[in-house]
Amino acid sequence: MTTEWRPAASLEVLRLRARLLDDVRDFFRSRGVLEVDTPVLGRATATDVHLASLATRISGRAGSCYLQTSPEYAMKRLLAAGSGDIYQICKVFRDGETGRQHRPEFTLIEWYRVGFDHLALMDEVEALLARLLGRCLAAPAERLTYGAAFERVLGLDPFAAPLALLVGVAAERLGADPAALGSERDAVLDLLMGALVGPALGRDRITFVHAYPASQAALARLLPDDPAVAARFEAYVGGIELCNGFHELADAAEQRRRFDRDRAQRAALGLPDVPIDERLLAALAAGLPDSAGVAVGFDRIVMLAAGLADIREAVSFAVDEA
Repeated sequence: MTTEWRPAASLEVLRLRARLLDDVRDFFRSRGVLEVDTPVLGRATATDVHLASLATRISGRAGSCYLQTSPEYAMKRLLAAGSGDIYQICKVFRDGETGRQHRPEFTLIEWYRVGFDHLALMDEVEALLARLLGRCLAAPAERLTYGAAFERVLGLDPFAAPLALLVGVAAERLGADPAALGSERDAVLDLLMGALVGPALGRDRITFVHAYPASQAALARLLPDDPAVAARFEAYVGGIELCNGFHELADAAEQRRRFDRDRAQRAALGLPDVPIDERLLAALAAGLPDSAGVAVGFDRIVMLAAGLADIREAVSFAVDEA
């Protein structure tokens, strides 16, 4: 039985964390964005093959419930019900995510702006990050397309490069087994983005990456003038990914097709099946306002602001210490 009971985070970091939370709420209050609160437990969860949900059961109810990987689905239902601009600061859960920048339980800042597209929302993300991380930023923010980010770091075009070339780079630079990488192009691109491209970005500034491949759109729209590209962005500071944002897809039929495709991929990969959120699809069918949304990892912001090397030092107690 362990006798270690003290928090990993210092009191100085905990005070910094509280100040940053105050700053976040003041930021949204000044912009007239309503704070909301949605359930942590839900009957449905994310179908994305890259997200693993934690399941549990409630006594007297059939079937599983899931700790949410994001409050996105519930917040979109609020948008469809006429909430207007909303945000929340909440705990979310993702299985299989442990490391210096990952914990299975973490805090998200998620918000939605009616009438914004992903480009306008990048401006607001920049303003919030500049307020929270000003000391870490020595140069103005920059915006790179997904293709330009790969060109800068790896010298290749992720849209046009043959799969064999992408696999070869992963094998050479990361020691990956080509046979284990398989033939799924997006899986190889995700590996290169996560292990090589992203960590090289935002060294002294906020670097936004946008215009992702349509195959990686998730819940984002496709660009009307280029359906091969998704209206999606991420932001990096110090080589750390801080957020993922979309010009939100409002087409219920297309969203169902994407959910069905995710479930087929899950089956092919031997991953657990998860139920589609029918309430979200009903909300989209009823009418989601034109809007953009983003989720920002708050614990990573604390980690950067405090100059920490490990995210466990940015929270009072990690899951394995609770």
